[in-house]
Formats: sequence, structure tokens, C-alpha cells
Amino acid sequence: MKDTESATDRSRESAPGETIATDRWPRLETVEVTTGPDPVAAIIWLHGLGADGHDFEPAVPQLLWPGAPALRWVFPHAPMRSVTLNGGMQMRAWYDILSIDSDRGHDAAGIEQSVSQVAALVQREQRRGIHPHRVVVAGFSQGGAIAIHLALRYSQRLAGLVALSTYMVHSDRLRGQAHPINRDLPVFMAHGSMDGVVPLFMGVAAADELRAWGYAPEWHDYPMAHAVCPEEIVHLRAWLGKQLS
Repeated sequence: MKDTESATDRSRESAPGETIATDRWPRLETVEVTTGPDPVAAIIWLHGLGADGHDFEPAVPQLLWPGAPALRWVFPHAPMRSVTLNGGMQMRAWYDILSIDSDRGHDAAGIEQSVSQVAALVQREQRRGIHPHRVVVAGFSQGGAIAIHLALRYSQRLAGLVALSTYMVHSDRLRGQAHPINRDLPVFMAHGSMDGVVPLFMGVAAADELRAWGYAPEWHDYPMAHAVCPEEIVHLRAWLGKQLS
């Protein structure tokens, strides 16, 4: 079963290591897939730059492990905004990108807005009966950068973080904002060795940074470009089953 939804929650900026408030920005429109009645866990999955919430919707059947409980998959649409790196074109983006090779090239205000908006979706799952410790936050490419920020900063225990073909932005700031309750958060990371959009070294650097901070990401790389491959789906399905069974 699936449906599309929008509303108008708002969020305010959060302080380092504290609750991410959600009362300033409009709530994101979402595509939802439920795999059975009364779901007991949720996966909130953020798409990449220029895509939308439908991008990973077809992967849901492939990610269900034997005996999986009823799950709610939430695929939000990023807001439409101008992306400087792409000549100012309007597209769905979690934040503006001026250049991909330095923190100065990533829009800090846009990152903060998106983190707050996705945090509102985690809170909505709690209101619908799914506690944050049963919520996995996932993201691909630019969506993965937001997923990393949110999962590390969230003030309640989450079930896990999935960061695919992605990188870390504003790492110095993030390290100070990370909440201790998620210091041992399960993390799944994967990347393509032939990725020409987000080169492999950027994903490796993000994983190394997390290890330096005391996290223990499960890392995989595959002979692929900026994409998701069948072997990756198999590994991610097993990891999700471990976290949510």
C-alpha cells in the first residue's frame, strides 16, 4: 500500500548535541510504502540530487528479508531549489552545492533546513506508534549526507544509519553536534569503485572519519558507478534484517 502526503510542520535550528526542533519548515511531501498492516518499524530513505521520492520505491520488494515484520518505507521529496553547481537549475535538492570539493561549497543553511525537515518525519513516525529505536535513516548521494547529519545528531536512539554512495559535509561542526545517545549507532555504508559523481575516496573518507569518532560502520564497495547494484541490495537486506527483526 502506498500514498503521497504533505503538510506544514515547521522547525527551528538546533543546538549542538541537543534536540533537533521541528517547528519552522514545511513538512516534506512523502511517498510511502507499507508492507503489511500495523507496521512496527520504519525506514526513511532520502534520494539523491535531482531525483525524487519515487527513485528507490521499486527496491522495497528486493529489500524484504524472510520473516520481515510489517514495515513502513518513507521516501520524502527534497524541496525544489536552485543548484549553483548545475548552472542554477531548479531541481529537487537537499541543499545548494557551489562545489563538491570543500565544505565551503555546501550550503550550511540548506543542510540545517533538511536535517530539521527529516527529523520531523522521525517524530511523525513516533506519533504514529513507531519509536525512533525502530527507525532506520537512509540516504543515497546528497541524501546520504543529510542522513549522516541527522542520525548522528538525533537526540533519541535510532535503529541505524544507511549511507550509500555519499560523503560527509561540515564534519568539524557535525562532530560537535553528534548526540551521545547514538554514539554506537549501527551504520551501513556502500560505494561504487567507479563512481564518477561522488568518487570512492569521498565515501572512504567519511567512513574513516566515523571510525575516528568511535563509530563502527559496516563498509562495502562494489565495481559499479554512481548507482546501487544487486550485490549491494543483498548485503543491505541482511543488515536491515539484523537491525529490525
